[in-house]
Amino acid sequence: MGDEGDSPKKAGGALGDLVKAESMIQLALMLPAACLIGWAVGAGLDKHFHTGWMVIVGVMLGAVAGFTQIIRTASRFMKRGN
Repeated sequence: MGDEGDSPKKAGGALGDLVKAESMIQLALMLPAACLIGWAVGAGLDKHFHTGWMVIVGVMLGAVAGFTQIIRTASRFMKRGN
């Protein structure tokens, strides 16, 4: 009976480790993905409006959005005490 009570805890621990790993991967991919999306939107707007500066604005806005999400995710992670 003692072994049956320990099994779910071990499975939860393994699942918890996978959730932690997913959070770290999410943090690692967030900034490049946001910058890439900002670049794509800026390039599309540049092409549509025949300008040359919207790519820079798009990348900067993407970087700001990426950093904001990283900070929010990291602070949520730290509050949980993980």
